Amino acid sequence: MTKNTRRAAIPHQTSTKVTTSIPDLREQIRLRAYELYEQRERDGHELDNWLQAESEVTQQTAKNIVT
Repeated sequence: MTKNTRRAAIPHQTSTKVTTSIPDLREQIRLRAYELYEQRERDGHELDNWLQAESEVTQQTAKNIVT
């Protein structure tokens, strides 16, 4: 016995907005990390600065893609 089942169509969302390339993202992260480094009076927390910058830039990029 076969059952005819239909799957609901799942709409495919595409963004018409151009996304930032990987090298551009790295540059934005690098610049933001340097800003944080200077704000912290060059205290030597390079990894913390980089991770914070990476978080900020990727969150902003994600917001821009969604809108």
